[in-house]
Amino acid sequence: MLGSMARAGTAVAAAAVTMVLFAALKGGAPAAVAGVKIPEPAVDQPLAQRPGQETAVVSGGCFWGMQAVFQHVKGVTNATAGYAESVQITYDPSQISYGQLLKVFFSVAHDPTELDRQGPDEGTQYRSAIWFANADQQRIAHAYIAQLGAAHVFGQPIVTEVTPLKGFYAAEGYHQNYYNLHPYSPYIVVNDKPKVAHLQSDWPQLYR
Repeated sequence: MLGSMARAGTAVAAAAVTMVLFAALKGGAPAAVAGVKIPEPAVDQPLAQRPGQETAVVSGGCFWGMQAVFQHVKGVTNATAGYAESVQITYDPSQISYGQLLKVFFSVAHDPTELDRQGPDEGTQYRSAIWFANADQQRIAHAYIAQLGAAHVFGQPIVTEVTPLKGFYAAEGYHQNYYNLHPYSPYIVVNDKPKVAHLQSDWPQLYR
């Protein structure tokens, strides 16, 4: 009996994923686009001489996918989902630079040309934003946006805000590691799994 129920549940989940994927292909929901190849940041911090710990905070759509992407980046020791729909990235500056994190942010973690939305999610809480904690982060973020804009990497203007970080508030426990805990959720399959796949294929040197 339990085995039959489990098989039935799996079948229902598979059917739900199929329906969402079909809707995406037919235009009912936006399918994830391929990762964008972008240049290395011309302005960046050099890698630190010794291991340490620094943080970066970015926003761009639902934090489930953003958290999942950065959990797979080499040098990132922790990624925490928080508000407003942001992710706090704790990283080792001797392993990865702030500019490299922004390269992942712009190329595979989200679409920086979508204003106050991201894929199927709409509202200012889903806006593209970089929350800088110091002058170096502000300088690198502005320089990279200008560099990508001048190179016409995207078909539309970049709308990413660069804003002072006034505070970060971790989301409730059920939002943390949602990607890993619910791998067959239709939302995860359609919107977030392609992002992690693009990180692995486009930036294999940064993937773990």
